[in-house]
Amino acid sequence: MPASNRNPNALPVYIQIAELLIRDIAAGRLIDGERLPPERDMAARLQVSVGTLRKSLAELEKKGMLERIQGSGNYVRETGTQNSVYAMFRLELPEGGGLPRADILSVDHLDKPIDLPRFGTSNRGSRVRRMRYLNDTIIAVEEIWLDESAGQIDRALLSDSLYRYYQHQLGFWITRAEDRVTVRPLPDWTPSGFTKPAGEIAGYIERFSWSDRAEPVEFSKTWFDPDRATYVQRLK
Repeated sequence: MPASNRNPNALPVYIQIAELLIRDIAAGRLIDGERLPPERDMAARLQVSVGTLRKSLAELEKKGMLERIQGSGNYVRETGTQNSVYAMFRLELPEGGGLPRADILSVDHLDKPIDLPRFGTSNRGSRVRRMRYLNDTIIAVEEIWLDESAGQIDRALLSDSLYRYYQHQLGFWITRAEDRVTVRPLPDWTPSGFTKPAGEIAGYIERFSWSDRAEPVEFSKTWFDPDRATYVQRLK
């Protein structure tokens, strides 16, 4: 399951495992007060070493989502996912959860086309096109535009988590987002490996994202296969 060999800039394996567990907690697949399986059993199921798993569990403990009781075990504490790398990733597998991954299709620095909604303060931006997965299941294609005033995206440094890239490479964090969900035909650049061909109707999400500025710094379009993923918005 970990993607460290697939992408040299992938999240560290222990962070991937922590994020997977966080999303399972958010989806209700792991419930508050539940005792996790023995660490050796979990490590074997997740195909990681016990040492890596313990680093993952330590991340959850720091976020207040896990209580480790000496001589008893590890217990889930559901406290929300606001500190998660994927806190704003709203697509889940039908059964809930799933670790987001991405294949980068292209990264370009362009003038914003006239049909792009207004956002940011620059006439130019970085455009990223990706195919998205949950675990190993293809679920979506997406096009993200970052306003050039916020920085340029370097494909060589890009990882599965774009928001983490913003924080570590460009020095800002996405603090809020507004989604508009409907249906729309898949774009003409849809890769042949996607689950449906270009032009076929799919679930569709438009998102404006803000940092600490008055204007949104990012605009994105996501087409998802509703047979493979569900849009979920939880209110805490």
